[in-house]
Amino acid sequence: MRFIITILLAGLISTVGWSQKKDETAIKYANTLTKEDLKKHLVIVASDEMEGRDTGSPGQKKAAKYIADHFKSLGLKPPVKTKDGMSYLQKFDLVSSKWKNVSIATKKGKTEYLKDVFAIGNINKKIQKSMKVMFAGEGTKEDYTKFKSKKKPVAFFVKTVQDLRKKRRIAQNAGVSQMFMIMGEDQEGFDKSLNYLGYYVKRWSRGGLKSNEDSYMVCVSPKTAANMFGVSEAELMKKDMKLGTKSSKFKLTAEQEVKIGASSENVLGFMEGTDKKDEILIVTAHYDHVGTRGGKVYNGADDDGSGTVTVLEIAEAFSKAKADGKGPRRSILFMTVSGEEKGLLGSRYYTDFDPVFPLKNTVADLNIDMVGRIDTRYKDDPDYIYLIGSDKLSTELHKLSEEANKQYVNIKLDYKYNDENDPNRFYYRSDHYNFAKNNIPIIFYFNGTHADYHKPTDTVDKIHFGKMERIGRLIFHTAWKIANRENRLKVDKKSK
Repeated sequence: MRFIITILLAGLISTVGWSQKKDETAIKYANTLTKEDLKKHLVIVASDEMEGRDTGSPGQKKAAKYIADHFKSLGLKPPVKTKDGMSYLQKFDLVSSKWKNVSIATKKGKTEYLKDVFAIGNINKKIQKSMKVMFAGEGTKEDYTKFKSKKKPVAFFVKTVQDLRKKRRIAQNAGVSQMFMIMGEDQEGFDKSLNYLGYYVKRWSRGGLKSNEDSYMVCVSPKTAANMFGVSEAELMKKDMKLGTKSSKFKLTAEQEVKIGASSENVLGFMEGTDKKDEILIVTAHYDHVGTRGGKVYNGADDDGSGTVTVLEIAEAFSKAKADGKGPRRSILFMTVSGEEKGLLGSRYYTDFDPVFPLKNTVADLNIDMVGRIDTRYKDDPDYIYLIGSDKLSTELHKLSEEANKQYVNIKLDYKYNDENDPNRFYYRSDHYNFAKNNIPIIFYFNGTHADYHKPTDTVDKIHFGKMERIGRLIFHTAWKIANRENRLKVDKKSK
């Protein structure tokens, strides 16, 4: 009996101690984030007037102005330097490109474009260079441990198009400088790969960022690869060549046509911190969607109007705290990005081309994408949120996130999509990834997909604003803890 009483008392003391840890100031300002205000913003952001907010469109620019005006009304600073002064808008151009020619010349002769070789990606200018590559076998993680591949061009086998993305990422993680992919087991296999990818290879790209460095992959037939290594095709396909074997010298020629199209904008609002103001926390969502199709407006209420208005409300809650003399110790950048639907363009522009604040000073990114609906797994238990990436780079961030939830919101945190083997690979598919690849800790808040995803039926009337309110408050409390803790979050894991 004494043992049982001791346990009960310990539990009571633990509960009391836990409740004493609550920050009443944080609760006060978190509670200013309401479902009514979320809806007030979303009926505008996801209205027909915004025309689906397609990147570079007039509707997207209307949405950008609405967000910038809100940031201004909160007293957030415009942090972007322009020739006309400081701005809330970070402009970037959309560039389209198309491959004009790719060829490889060996002692056996010169390849024919789209018969023996093609390429994927972007280049800055015409390439003409003599080079050698190293053989990387099947291009597995284990293969790269058996020879020095860092900053070296490599060639490896890719059996199917489905293998391409996975093996590219493995090669990138191994630090290779350039990739040559041997597509298929024979010419027929190469032709199938080209047929599958041909639409993307032959057409103008849909509009991306002008590359600040060459980022491309050369896909070659087994016959071409054999000529590069000075062996017969049959010998090459035995696949017993020693890893790290160098090819014979060959000449690579590659050329693209490039044209500049529309422009788009990220919208940034900055709140300066106090004693730790040089350290920056970023809160992001993408405000672009897919526009109009067939005369129908794709409103994108959940994707990602829900994340966008959550950022607006979190910014407002922090602004109220700052106005009362309770501002954060660290600075906070509230950023809604464009171009996510076209390949994470806006966030990549920020991290790769124009980080307004040094990435080395950026302590974390909290990214919010699709938090207004309920997926089929939780139709009977909607009080949940999928968290992705919280433990990928920082053990401290993961613990802080769990603590914030237990103290203040107690919503179910589901890590289903955080599994490295999850086939959806959501970790790599939203704007937080451009920060994560730079070893900046992130959390991705997500409620899963649904039947209205990328359809004109993703509308405001289907949004669960009470649920959004709870998620928004969880993110606010997490941001509050990050911004006000004594020590910067420790990065104790490597980016993948």
